Amino acid sequence: MKWNLRWAAAQRDIWRPSDLLVALRTVGFEPSLSKVAALWSGKPITVRLDDLDKICAALNCTVADLMEAEPVAAQAETALPQAVGEPRTGPARPTPRRNGGARRSLPPN
Repeated sequence: MKWNLRWAAAQRDIWRPSDLLVALRTVGFEPSLSKVAALWSGKPITVRLDDLDKICAALNCTVADLMEAEPVAAQAETALPQAVGEPRTGPARPTPRRNGGARRSLPPN
């Protein structure tokens, strides 16, 4: 996801985290300045949905204005899990010895 908080704020003539904090307080959202600065300076790892709703209300925007989906890098086909019953392409699974001197019993299936 691409985080577009600064762009959405700039559309509303908000250029600093302290200005955003004032706008957030007008809708009853009272985050700390450090939390607002963290949202402002980079892409957050997590954002609470109710916080996101209040940010949208303060900026008069939608969630789509704040976040934009980016394509995910394709994973290699070899990294995909193998379905049951498909022929194996890798090394064969070792088979346990039945009575050839094994002291332990076989694990349950």
